[in-house]
Amino acid sequence: MNFSLTEEQLLIQDTARQFAENELTPNAAELDKTGNREILLNNLKQLAELGFMGLNTSVDYGGSEVGTVAFSIAIKELAKGCASTAVTTSVTNMVAEVIQAVGNEEQKNKYLPKICSGEYPAAGFCLTEASAGSDPAGMKTTAIKDGSDYILNGSKMFITSAEYAGVFVVWAVTDKEAKKGKGISCFLVENGTPGLTVEAAEHKMGQKASATNEVRFDNCRIPATALMGEENNGFKVAVTELAGGRIGIGSLALGVAEAAMDYARQYIAEREQFGQALIKFQGLQWKLADRYTELEAAKLLLMQAAYLKEQGQPFSKQASMAKLFATEKANEICYDAIQLLGGYGYISEYPVERMARDVRITTIYEGTSEVQKIVIARELLKEI
Repeated sequence: MNFSLTEEQLLIQDTARQFAENELTPNAAELDKTGNREILLNNLKQLAELGFMGLNTSVDYGGSEVGTVAFSIAIKELAKGCASTAVTTSVTNMVAEVIQAVGNEEQKNKYLPKICSGEYPAAGFCLTEASAGSDPAGMKTTAIKDGSDYILNGSKMFITSAEYAGVFVVWAVTDKEAKKGKGISCFLVENGTPGLTVEAAEHKMGQKASATNEVRFDNCRIPATALMGEENNGFKVAVTELAGGRIGIGSLALGVAEAAMDYARQYIAEREQFGQALIKFQGLQWKLADRYTELEAAKLLLMQAAYLKEQGQPFSKQASMAKLFATEKANEICYDAIQLLGGYGYISEYPVERMARDVRITTIYEGTSEVQKIVIARELLKEI
């Protein structure tokens, strides 16, 4: 297998890296402390202008169409600068892919150019509910047909970028009598639609600049043309897109962990104790060796999953393996980075403290580590 990146992929990587170094890293601490929306929205607008909001979207709809490998590389590089910006970029790309995959031409022509161009700062993926997190098939939100409309009622939890998303992809039950997971449909709902309310942002441990909101639907009337794909056949769309989203979150975790370990390595190369630089101590050298080996392994797992998806091959198992390994190791690595800095690692003046908080959620959203193990085991059993 050839692991070399193409010219186009190298250009994406270099552009994302430079943007992260010039625009994201210098503002990451302030975004963490203040959640400054002006800075975040400016970042998102610039990323859209660079083509990062439609990385796997066709050029016919304003996208970059550079593929899943380039997407993974880009998210990793952006996350090294600011996890909050990277997660917004990842989720927005995922919504664009959903619309491209199952939307009709009218829907694609209406929404994808707005997402890719930055006219919509972001887009929202409305699946999770208070009682349907790891088990989204148990959702309670309903969409009842009423003439030529549907009426939405219910609420969605932990929706990334909800307060500045231009459009939401919303899953709701359209057949209450169907077996669990079988009577669910997928809709496009614009922000500002009467009956749709975005609640105040949650106060979180990390990724504080990325808004996470509850989205409520109270007799929210939408036209039948808002339905994407076939009625009652929307849940498998969600499952498929979640698998792709796991590549994005795994890549994000890898980027944060790389940034934390790079910072810690530089720190111990300069910090002296007992008459010599800390990096001269074999115990710390071995810690670096272990952690950078794990980072490389995570990168290879992510590249494998991204390549398979890009080639149109089955990738669900590989995506879950990549997310499981990358996010769990990233959490460990960020805590090791704090340890390498000693007391300074615990102080917010140093970025590894923020990175450890930012990376913590990666083992939870887009499917917890426990859910990834269920997916992996299920796929392994199918192979017998």
